[in-house]
Amino acid sequence: MLHELTHWTGLQSRCDRDLRNRFGDAAYAMEELVAEIGSAFFCARLGISSSPREDHAQYLGNWVSVLKDDKKAIFTAAAKAQAAVDLVL
Repeated sequence: MLHELTHWTGLQSRCDRDLRNRFGDAAYAMEELVAEIGSAFFCARLGISSSPREDHAQYLGNWVSVLKDDKKAIFTAAAKAQAAVDLVL
């Protein structure tokens, strides 16, 4: 649910992330990485412990591709995830 909540913040009137992308492209993979990091930040902030689920693994290949292509992508994703968490909290 926290992953989806992070996606919710992407609208222009909220954190203004580009959500027009389709499954499988680099921009979509980046948004998924933002949502997953945001979920982890929410869990840490709220004291929720979670275990990885099988459906998390389906995005790993896309994330690796994005991270290999852009060495700063993890920092960008983390900053956008933090902005999402800050907006909600």
